[in-house]
Amino acid sequence: MADRKLKPETTALLIQELQNDLIAEGGAFASSGAPAHAKRQNIVENVHRLADVMRKAGSVVVHVHYIVEPGAAGLKLNAPLFRGVPENKAFVRGTWGAAAVEGIEPQPGDFVVEKMRMNAFYGTRLDPILRGCRIDTLVITGALLNFSVEHTARHGADEGYEIVVATDGTSTFNDEWQNVAMNYALQNIADRLSCDEIIRALS
Repeated sequence: MADRKLKPETTALLIQELQNDLIAEGGAFASSGAPAHAKRQNIVENVHRLADVMRKAGSVVVHVHYIVEPGAAGLKLNAPLFRGVPENKAFVRGTWGAAAVEGIEPQPGDFVVEKMRMNAFYGTRLDPILRGCRIDTLVITGALLNFSVEHTARHGADEGYEIVVATDGTSTFNDEWQNVAMNYALQNIADRLSCDEIIRALS
């Protein structure tokens, strides 16, 4: 998609779950391989740079954080992914683990959306924010690519948004899972561009 163009004023950047418990060493899910894969993808530096460029260009930046109350009160534990949250005491409001990783902290003017499921649209204020800002295109970054990012991309496409997924602004557990999600699951859902390609598309 070398000729892809993006209008900054109608494009939003979603930064999904770049939180300490998920991608930082010492986080609740450090043993999953997610921190190591995030480091190999250089995700923090890539997303930080992309967010800075998009803010300066006039794009909306939305941070999507997975947040639960102590004991994961109110979280329906109907799947292994959700059961892992209380089992690992993860994403508890006000803790280091629930906070954004260093370098991806929300900045003045950014939006923060909290969620309790995989899909960033489900049960959240994301769609009203995007529509209120007259957004028609979503650039999605974050973790985990084959869970939260993919679910959000599919829902966003169904809602009528054009979807761009950042190939080096996303991560998961390892390269194999990244490849399957990026090059098979998402191939008919989203344009797949590097952060540098997205930046060029905005100019």
